[in-house]
Amino acid sequence: MSTFNEYHLDPKQFPFLQTLQDEWQVIRNEFRYFIQQASPEELRFAYDVLGPKSKTIKTKGNSKYSAFGILFQGLFIEKYIQLHQIQYPEYDTDEASEKALILRNKYFPNLAKAIKKVNFSEDNILRNVYFGTFHPGLDIKLHVNYNPHMNRGYLGLIVPEGDVAMKICHDKLYWNEGKFLILDHSYPHCPHNYTDYDRTVLVVDFFKPEKPRAEVRGFEQEQVTQRMQDNPYSLGVFGKSDQANVEDFIKYGLAHQLEWDKAL
Repeated sequence: MSTFNEYHLDPKQFPFLQTLQDEWQVIRNEFRYFIQQASPEELRFAYDVLGPKSKTIKTKGNSKYSAFGILFQGLFIEKYIQLHQIQYPEYDTDEASEKALILRNKYFPNLAKAIKKVNFSEDNILRNVYFGTFHPGLDIKLHVNYNPHMNRGYLGLIVPEGDVAMKICHDKLYWNEGKFLILDHSYPHCPHNYTDYDRTVLVVDFFKPEKPRAEVRGFEQEQVTQRMQDNPYSLGVFGKSDQANVEDFIKYGLAHQLEWDKAL
């Protein structure tokens, strides 16, 4: 039985996510088909253009995290590229947008359909949707994701057995295939994959339903504007505020200390 709290949230609170969870095997099949059948150019384009990049979140060692997606800040990726007029070393804005649309339609039609269904009925509550893969040995350093207007859901798609987990405050949480893990990422956390296999989830960022929609939209617009100025390849997902500060380390250590005190 899972224990939920202020940073580990019960998925039942967010029934609109059921649409994606019901389609988890279809979504996983689309991801696998893409990885297995896409050309080297398509794979490179996905990870270079469709993947949010961070300048602040660091890993221990050489193992990597890779990601690419189709929805950012409530817009499908081809529209997001056009809105922000993102320029890439190998592609101009129009070319990148066109290629993104072709790739989305070719490989991820069912995922796109599920996103549209949720956002149509829930006033565009889904903001970012992307695949995130932890490669073997990955160990991400303690950080925060300053998104007080959103929660982050992980829909398990490919989860190997073993020690692949999220450490957040005094909890060590695990992903499960076909299930959502919902976190408030404003709390300090550090995930890892100490297995010999890739772990892939569908990352789903969504507005906190209890907050006024006009308020969260306004905050998102200000935040994304700053993040895109700092790093257009972040796609508005990551920013300078993701760095853990002294207070975060204190909070993280205090949570462990309180647990130790209870045990003693």
